[in-house]
Amino acid sequence: MNNYLQAVNRMVQYAAAFNYLEAPLWLVGRIYVATIFFMSGLTKLDDWETTLYLFESEYEVPLLSYTAAAFLGTFGELVFPVLLVLGLFTRLSALALFVVNVVAVISLSEISQAALNQHYLWAVILTTLVITGGSHWTMDKLINRLTARSV
Repeated sequence: MNNYLQAVNRMVQYAAAFNYLEAPLWLVGRIYVATIFFMSGLTKLDDWETTLYLFESEYEVPLLSYTAAAFLGTFGELVFPVLLVLGLFTRLSALALFVVNVVAVISLSEISQAALNQHYLWAVILTTLVITGGSHWTMDKLINRLTARSV
């Protein structure tokens, strides 16, 4: 019985070592998703006339004019990824990008299964960030630590 308890204790210690991977893995996840959305925003900004044309004729964004949808989509794809990488307003940034992701899927009249699967992956990462907050390597955590010390 003693050997069994020692083996279980060793396994728990080994498993606890994986806790050190949480922060860097979440940082990689934040950078991965942020890069995709930021590059999409840069593409929209690069050729604004084409962006407006696509929002007017190709994308079917509900409840908004095509001009408002183009502006808000581009804004969201340029601002929230930067905040997400910094870990500043992590939950809000992840939620905003989640909404952009959902609107993108809804507004496309045709989407391939491979593209849809990518959107699902991004949604899972973003949802988890909304729930967990992005781990220890965030500006949110730094600000919380600094304000806790000053109180």
